[in-house]
Amino acid sequence: MLPRFLALLTILGLTATLDADQPAKKRTPREALLEFSTLIGDWRCTGQPIGSVEDKQKNFWTERMSWGWQFKDKDAWLTIGFEKGRNFSAGEVRYVPEKDHYTLSVTTVKKEKISYVGTIEVRDKTKIVTFERDGDKQTERLVFSLLHSNRIIYRYEVRPDGKELFAKKWSVGATKEGESFAVGDGRPECVVSGGTATTPVSYMGKTYYVCCSGCRDEFNASPAKYVKEYEEKLKAKKK
Repeated sequence: MLPRFLALLTILGLTATLDADQPAKKRTPREALLEFSTLIGDWRCTGQPIGSVEDKQKNFWTERMSWGWQFKDKDAWLTIGFEKGRNFSAGEVRYVPEKDHYTLSVTTVKKEKISYVGTIEVRDKTKIVTFERDGDKQTERLVFSLLHSNRIIYRYEVRPDGKELFAKKWSVGATKEGESFAVGDGRPECVVSGGTATTPVSYMGKTYYVCCSGCRDEFNASPAKYVKEYEEKLKAKKK
């Protein structure tokens, strides 16, 4: 009996070792970008430079920012639009599976193209997304603090070569359009991305919801596919 028991332990140990040696499954772009689902939608923004109270009062600005999904075959990415943006006119966020990181590409109001590499961490229940790039004489970064489903702050910082600390240059506070701070749980889920949805779409007499125009267009192109995936997900949750 004892030899059989020891043999069983050996087999279980070998199985555990083999499982541990298996590489982690790579996330698809759509799966990885769900980390940004809070940002999908339209935002009212107020920005200000870092400086004296007088500087902030004199040089503050307002703008609007819009995040949405885009899809092509198995690829997915996020688009960012700015209306009356002080610093940027457009941008997009992509996930690079081979490197397991994100990239942010922005177009400035001067039509310059700038790319950053991003990581995500959680500090005191707040999701922090940091996009960084090395310039000629300094390191630059954009930091997004996702404070709430309808409240975020993002800031621009620089660290000159030879220095250890970043200096904040400006910051923008943003509030999501059409939502109050008293939003509760139970809001519908986007049938395409899985994020929080706001817009109804229909298929075969049933109503589903999507979170942005990109997801709406993707759903309308392949409604049966997304309805099937969505219903399978609901069944899995009930088990």
